[in-house]
Amino acid sequence: MAYEDLSKKIIAGVGGKDNVKSVVHCTTRLRFKLKDESATHTDELKDTDGVITVVQSGGQYQVVIGNEVADVYETLIRVGGFADGGSVPDDYEDGEKMSIFDRFIDLISGIFTPMLGVLCAAGMIKGFVAMFVAFNWLSENSGTYKILYSIGDGFFYFLPIVLGLTAAKKFHVDQFVGMAIGMALCYPSIVALNSSKTVLSTLFSGSIFESQIHATFLGIPVVMMSYTSSVIPIILAVWFASKVQAFAKRIVPTVVKTFLVPFITLLIAVPITFLIIGPVASWLSDGISTVCVAIYNFSPIVAGLVMGAFWQVFVIFGVHWGFVAVMMANLASQGFDPILGLSLAASFAQTGVVLGILLQTKNQKTRGIALPAFISGIFGVTEPAIYGLTLPRKRPFILSCVAASIGGGIIGFAGTKMYMMGGMGLFSIPAAINSKTGVDGSVYGLIIAMAIAAVLGFALQMLFGYKSVDSNDKQTKVVETAATKLSSPETGQIIPLSEVKDEVFSSGAMGKGVAIEPTDGVLYAPADGEVALVFPTGHAVGLNTTDGAEILMHIGMDTVELEGKGFETLVQKGETVKAGQPLVKFDIEAIKAAGYPVTTPMVVTNSKNYHDVKLAFPAATEVNATEPLLQLN
Repeated sequence: MAYEDLSKKIIAGVGGKDNVKSVVHCTTRLRFKLKDESATHTDELKDTDGVITVVQSGGQYQVVIGNEVADVYETLIRVGGFADGGSVPDDYEDGEKMSIFDRFIDLISGIFTPMLGVLCAAGMIKGFVAMFVAFNWLSENSGTYKILYSIGDGFFYFLPIVLGLTAAKKFHVDQFVGMAIGMALCYPSIVALNSSKTVLSTLFSGSIFESQIHATFLGIPVVMMSYTSSVIPIILAVWFASKVQAFAKRIVPTVVKTFLVPFITLLIAVPITFLIIGPVASWLSDGISTVCVAIYNFSPIVAGLVMGAFWQVFVIFGVHWGFVAVMMANLASQGFDPILGLSLAASFAQTGVVLGILLQTKNQKTRGIALPAFISGIFGVTEPAIYGLTLPRKRPFILSCVAASIGGGIIGFAGTKMYMMGGMGLFSIPAAINSKTGVDGSVYGLIIAMAIAAVLGFALQMLFGYKSVDSNDKQTKVVETAATKLSSPETGQIIPLSEVKDEVFSSGAMGKGVAIEPTDGVLYAPADGEVALVFPTGHAVGLNTTDGAEILMHIGMDTVELEGKGFETLVQKGETVKAGQPLVKFDIEAIKAAGYPVTTPMVVTNSKNYHDVKLAFPAATEVNATEPLLQLN
């Protein structure tokens, strides 16, 4: 496969498979959740061909690839041996060491990312059908219209079922239980109850809820809501189901868990959803929508100026997912969203700046990045432009934000609203067409704003950004580093790194080095330095030597699975150590008895800073710990 080498380098760059909790991808990025972000090699990853940049935000370690991300992801999953859609079983809790805000962003992105492609595709189809009707190319009574509209609208109508699946994966619930909850919310009889004219006489008589009570459950009045196309109710319902499922697993005998756990979960979670969670969530959704619309109505132009100016900053930090949740809430309660549309000029502002860079640069590598970035930007995918071109040069990025702000202000002035979750870039235009009013001034205003943002971005770059175009191109060079000697970290037999039974090490993706087959159970510091990394399980230690070498020592293969059993860590991260100082004690016999090898690679992760990494002895030589082993020149 074309992306095998790149995948190996990415896995090595994120600290190896052992450091990965899960990995998914969106339009342009591989989104990793890692056990220890300090174990990564971010600078090396950023300089890797095929990687645009690396972003650490929202509790995620994001490797920006660009348009080929889906193919890279598929290869990475296979090469890394990741199962279950990129997840790696472990005992680390989601949200560990994450702020509440980061947890929220991680939650929203984790739920929406898996279905984002289909969500946009369905929205595009729905938008184009609305456009065809507006232009009288299709009749709403025709079979063609009904079939095409069902493709687009069907996904949104049954969105709670899809969200039930993705939310279940996020909350570690049986995925079919999540879907079943969504199905109950969209069940035809429930939908019919919500629109029923029959009002029950209940204890709510005379209250504001009286007109919404069309059913009871065990004599308890049910406040009926419309749950088709809704977002918040199903997410909260699945979260509650996760708590019920955990309780059920504790009390149900193993022999009948297969069917009794989902039985108990559904029997409790679904009625509670209709009685409490659903109505409260719907009111919460309505409240969020009302607040956002009120802010927008205060001054659509100011809202557009601010949203346009900062949208690309939101994308960089991954917080744009929060606006996706707001949009879905607005669509469910209002039937339209005025907020997210204010950002639609940003991609065109970025694209205009990129076109300017493309015409100004004399560097072939920059041209090679700029042309595909320009094309993808037209369709709303701006990460290649942001990370590959404008952000590293700073001034072009600022100029694009200025142009985007002006475009956002025009969109606010035009009163453009989004009536569905559509595509990006040019494909977002149909989503702004109201199926009842057709193409009106708000749609034309959006198109004009996009054009002005692109032209203004191009003009600003040509006038004010030309000095930064070729001044920041990275030049490949070897950093001259003082010669360093490393002693053997263990007593044992030398093994060539290429013979280690782990492709991440044997391929050299982690760096040059050597491996030791230890005969005693102590790992020693190979040089003076500072401990840069100590894995919680004790199986790996990183060391930054005083001479500038960055060393990683990994005791055994897949020994992270032992969860620290057989390992005793003697140092902590940040501690200063001397050559020959014991770092870790480990029980060779216990580790082998558990089925794991103890072969210990020692790699120089910044090998590219050295002209040569020489081994002092030939392979198969027996060496003692602290005996000179590697020379770095």
